[in-house]
Amino acid sequence: MLIREMTTEEYPLLEDFLYEAIFIPEGAEKPPRDIILSEDLQVYIRDFGREKDDKCLVADCGGKVVGACWVRIMNDYGHIDDETPSFAISLYEEYRSHGTGTELMRRMLERLKANGYKRASLAVQKENYAVKMYKKVGFEIVDENEQEYIMTVDLKGV
Repeated sequence: MLIREMTTEEYPLLEDFLYEAIFIPEGAEKPPRDIILSEDLQVYIRDFGREKDDKCLVADCGGKVVGACWVRIMNDYGHIDDETPSFAISLYEEYRSHGTGTELMRRMLERLKANGYKRASLAVQKENYAVKMYKKVGFEIVDENEQEYIMTVDLKGV
């Protein structure tokens, strides 16, 4: 598995990975794909690459992009302030649970630290199995609502 920067030509793949990032609780049906067109979700990908804070790493398996970890400063569910990038990450289902997501996260955290960011944030549904991975790479719960945790990581510790 090769971890590398996403190329500009690959940015349209973010639509796939945004859809794959939607957490589906046990027993629930997947929402229709056009859910990614909602304003709440478009903030993650619309015009990606135009802002200096837009960064994306991908997991490349034999020339096929199978996962993506991207950040941008946006007013999303995990928004902390206008200096803190928010994370989004997903892998195609058959590539999950093999450590690839953890490696994508670690590499992105290192990149953010090298670029002078002080912390990063994300929002995750409380039932999502990824909470464990986020904690493993250093994220801590700083706030919560009925359904989600807001988590941040101090990049000094990365």
